[in-house]
Order: sequence, then structure tokens, then C-alpha cells
Amino acid sequence: MRLLVTGRDGQLGFELRRALAPLGEVAAIDRADCDLSDAAAIRAAVRRHRPDVIVNAAAYTAVDRAEQDAALAQAINGAAPGVFGEEAARLGAQVVHFSTDYVFDGAGPDPYRETDRPAPQNVYGATKLAGEAALAASGARHLIFRTSWVVGAHGGNFAKTMLRLAAERDSLSIVADQIGAPTSAALLADVTAHAIRAGRDLADGVYHLTAGGSTSWHAYARHVIERARAAGRPVRVAPDAILPIATADYPTPARRPANSRLDTQKIRAALGIHLPDWRDGVDYVLDQLLDE
Repeated sequence: MRLLVTGRDGQLGFELRRALAPLGEVAAIDRADCDLSDAAAIRAAVRRHRPDVIVNAAAYTAVDRAEQDAALAQAINGAAPGVFGEEAARLGAQVVHFSTDYVFDGAGPDPYRETDRPAPQNVYGATKLAGEAALAASGARHLIFRTSWVVGAHGGNFAKTMLRLAAERDSLSIVADQIGAPTSAALLADVTAHAIRAGRDLADGVYHLTAGGSTSWHAYARHVIERARAAGRPVRVAPDAILPIATADYPTPARRPANSRLDTQKIRAALGIHLPDWRDGVDYVLDQLLDE
């Protein structure tokens, strides 16, 4: 099997290179190899590698900046998945693509199912939803995994930010009224490998894929800093000095969903897998970060 992975050095791309290696020959590319805002560059990369599976782990993920950079976000998040799909259809290849909880408005009380109506509240979410539609319309075999709050040892993420700030400040104010499931890049990569192995036994379409359980950003920050203190990491912030605040007290250019929980029953049933608690994945990442 030949696999083409985008976003080579991102937190998900890094883990995909590990998890997909047993499946066959993995070619991993980054922005220098292929500008995803350029449809011609995408087509050239796919035709050069002629993969059996394309795993698109690259995206425009600067959520707040996307509000002022909508055209580039749309090109990378909205249009590129469709181009990958068109090229995959021509080759008879499959596309695995990653999307986001931000396709929902987060106003509902329950975990969102794949059949719930999307209603993105920001440019990032709208462009990711457009990418889902473009891929689905391309005619290619495809899997779309919506996930949330991704964390990995490579690339930028909330856990790394908390470790840095905890070493610089005496207190932190963290939003406590947004709920989701921190999901490790390693878990996403491992499930992706399972899905690719399943082949045509796994139906095309959208699947929600996150770690088990849920938490708030505030409780997540406390967990990270408590683990850092237990590991002897020099941090100035005590757990009690991590203060809960409301979203309204921390305004950002892009609106965030209050409820980012996703119902994962569909993927668990389809693959016969267990999705571990979010703490397991976060601790796996922290073990790597705190050993550095």
C-alpha cells in the first residue's frame, strides 16, 4: 500500500507517520512540498506519488486569524479536500480527512452526533464544513473524522501553552464554561490506521472521533499543571491559582462553541474499538514533554 500524508511535521502528521508505517510505504509532505492553497500543486503532488490512500492531516488551524484571513482558510480547509478527492477518484484511491467540532454551534446540551445539523459560528468552522462537503462531492472513497482539542508532543497545543505560562506566571485565568474532550494525536493516528486496515468494510462518510469523557479548559489546565508539579517541573503556578473565568471574560475574534462534545458511538461500533479517557492521552503526551 502507498500512503500520502500531508502535514508531515504537525502534531497529527508526526503520529500518523508512526502509526501508518506498518501498512506500507508512507510519503509525508509539508507546506514546502505542496502548498495546499494551490490546487495545481495538490494535483501535481498526488500524481507524483500515486497513493492508494491520501491522509490529509494539514489544515489552516489559526482560528482567530482566520476571521481576517478567510480566503486562505477557505483555500486550505474548504477547497483542498475536494481537490484531493478529485485526484483520488481518478486513481481509485481513498481519502482520510480530519475535521472539527467547530462545525457545530455548541449550543446544544448533548454530545453531537454525525446526523446533527452543523451550524459553524466562525470562519474556521465554516471552512472546515465546506471541506467536508467538497470531499464528499468529489466521488472519492472517503472517511471524515471530526475531532476536538487535539494534543500531541509535536506542534503547538493547549498543554504546551499551559506548561510555558505556568513557568512564567504566578496565576492563570482559564475559561471554565467550554466543555470538550482533549484528544491525543496518537489516538487519532492509531484509529486512522485501524480504519484504513478495515478498507471497504468501513462505510464512507463522517465519523466523530475523540477520546472518552469530557472536561473544561480550566480543569484541563489544572490537570496539566498538577502533573507537571508531581514530575518536579519548575512551575510557579499552584493549582489553586488557576482561576476559572467565563467565555465572556476572555473575548476572542472567533466565537468558540460552549459544548464541543462529540458522540463517538458510530466509530466505536463500526471498528469495534474502545476510546480511552482523555486523561490517558494527555498523560501520554505529558510524559514525553516533561522528560525533555
